[in-house]
Amino acid sequence: MINRPIRNIHDFLLSTYFADGLRITLGVLCPSLLLAQFGMLQYGMTLSLGALCVSVVDSPGPIVHRRNAMLITTSLITLISIVVGLTNNNVYFIGTLLVLFSFIFSMFFLYGLRAASIGTAALLIMVLSIDDVRPWNEVLFYALLIFVGSIWYTLLSYFFYRIRPYRLVQQTLSDSIHEVSDFLRAKAKFYHHKTNYEENYAELLQLQVLVHEQQDAVREVLFKTREIVRESTPEGRFLLLVFVDMVDLFEQVMSTYYNYKQLHEQFDPSGILLHYESVIVKIADQLDEIAFALKTGGTPSLPTSLIEDVAKLKQEITALETANTDGKYSTLGIIALKNIEVNIENILSRVRTINGYFNKNEKKNLKPRKIDVEKFVTHQSIDLKLLSENLTFSSATFRHSLRVAIVMLIGFVVAKSLSFSHSYWILLTILVISKPGFSLTKQRNYQRLIGTVIGAFIGMGILMYVQDKNTLFVILLICMVGCYSFQRKNYVVSVLFMTPYILVLFDFLGMGGLSIARERIYDTLIGSGIALLASYSLFPNWEYEKLKEGMLDTLKANLNYFEQVTFLYTQPVTDLTNYKVARKEVYVTTANLASLFQRMFSEPKSKQILMTELHQFTALNHLLSSYIATLSLYHKEHAFVFSNFEELKPLVQNTIYLLNLSSDTLKTNTGMVSNVPLVRRGMKDDTLYPQEELVIAEQFDLIQKVVYDIYKLSEKIKI
Repeated sequence: MINRPIRNIHDFLLSTYFADGLRITLGVLCPSLLLAQFGMLQYGMTLSLGALCVSVVDSPGPIVHRRNAMLITTSLITLISIVVGLTNNNVYFIGTLLVLFSFIFSMFFLYGLRAASIGTAALLIMVLSIDDVRPWNEVLFYALLIFVGSIWYTLLSYFFYRIRPYRLVQQTLSDSIHEVSDFLRAKAKFYHHKTNYEENYAELLQLQVLVHEQQDAVREVLFKTREIVRESTPEGRFLLLVFVDMVDLFEQVMSTYYNYKQLHEQFDPSGILLHYESVIVKIADQLDEIAFALKTGGTPSLPTSLIEDVAKLKQEITALETANTDGKYSTLGIIALKNIEVNIENILSRVRTINGYFNKNEKKNLKPRKIDVEKFVTHQSIDLKLLSENLTFSSATFRHSLRVAIVMLIGFVVAKSLSFSHSYWILLTILVISKPGFSLTKQRNYQRLIGTVIGAFIGMGILMYVQDKNTLFVILLICMVGCYSFQRKNYVVSVLFMTPYILVLFDFLGMGGLSIARERIYDTLIGSGIALLASYSLFPNWEYEKLKEGMLDTLKANLNYFEQVTFLYTQPVTDLTNYKVARKEVYVTTANLASLFQRMFSEPKSKQILMTELHQFTALNHLLSSYIATLSLYHKEHAFVFSNFEELKPLVQNTIYLLNLSSDTLKTNTGMVSNVPLVRRGMKDDTLYPQEELVIAEQFDLIQKVVYDIYKLSEKIKI
């Protein structure tokens, strides 16, 4: 295996982030470079501006969505550049227009992130044109150049896609497998000696959010790409199979949840838990190998040493069981070790299956798998009714749009009051920092400030010590690629590259160097201050306002998941689509709730309500979905059945009743029923039942107990 730091660099260079950076750099730089050769740099810069604005909406996704978004953006920015160019000599009119456009385009958040980025691109061209006063005939020519630059970038992006139509899916799928690998490593930490359970669990929840985001990104590009959905090519079938198996593998990883504290108390002296940790980490490394192979076109292989390690683990468990004559280890403890080992074998088996898909001979013969893709993707239609319904103060998007409109007006007034030569930077800072929630605005604010200040000092150092124009051009190129490559991955690093890039660019244009750096820092500080103060005091959106909805969604998803898994035991199920959709919804709602919990930490203390209860609620629901996943795997992987399910029905019905009761209690803020009993399973003598039926019954029992804890907690929560 390649040295990890070198592998990480190699992986990044093959990633969608770096590919985006190269594409945007090429699209923005080429028009200026080309026209500069003919002494028309000014026209080239305008073409580049059009390309830059359109690149804002060219985020990963189905090519049809990207193409449509770029064409809509092209039309919008061309129209706005004409309107602004013809009216910006009247400061009062352009101020009114800025407020109106800021409100309208911020409302685009209602229709998803890509629509929101169209709104951002429209406001970007307005902000950059707001001080550019010119005659009407030049305005029309300027708008034409913006249009041509936009079309140039759209064609370039489409050309790159057509060269390698599956590349984006490969990169996105690879990133999602890396996240599952990191999640597995976090699980492995639970087997480490003297581990911190609270920290491990918090890390696990954060990683689950990332896994969900990446898997959702894969669904978006995989299930909405016609060539893949039709499975018309071997590559399309291959990518679809790898993703489906990776989702199933993640479910297996999710299902391994035990009382790790008790395991450590019993088995730490034997050293077996450290062997578990080592094997799990090695499997995570194998997932990284698969992810890397997707990007390089290589073929991953399972090392024999890993298979031998799992076999040794099995032998160690047998040895512990044989030597347990004095009852040192409890029967439940030994059973837990066996269950974990079996799960590791199942995960390893699935890794081996995925590796098999990479075989070039096998790839041609892969059989299509029936998937109802429409049930796994969400569609956002442009519905004007949705817009009219959100024109109220109860809508978070409406409050955000109103706040952006007012803040942009304040920024405009401040910019006009100052004698800075590039005061539009204040508006630009407000535009990129302002987010719907306080926590996101605060985070983006810090990132912008840190990146700008450090980047400004780096830029000043470059201009002071580097005089050679060729060297400066190479630095400009590196900074451009760095800025555009990291804008989705790490905003601090992106801004850190952006500031030297702007300073070197202005130096090339003969527009000053060090004074520009100073002005950029001042403008960023002013814009950041205005945006942050407004997000706190002007119609703020606090995360606790979404708390009840997030908790109810999680309970509803877990209830549906439990019902779908119960169906596996009560009736023959040939189509697992409903089960898989229910599983996906659990991942989505759990990740959303965990993400909400994380964002609350960055809000003022007075707004951090019910933090302890929310942490417990999130933990219990994560535990519940893990137990349900384990129950599903007993049937799917081991073909366990329960011959007389009527005996478990009271227990199942009480679990469903408790989940519904928990939801009702949260909705009404009242504990309507107190002392709800736990139902015992109707099995009189455990010795009369086979082992697999006892395991199923115990799992249903565990699920009921966790649901009961959730209900008791919901009685305490008043939102």
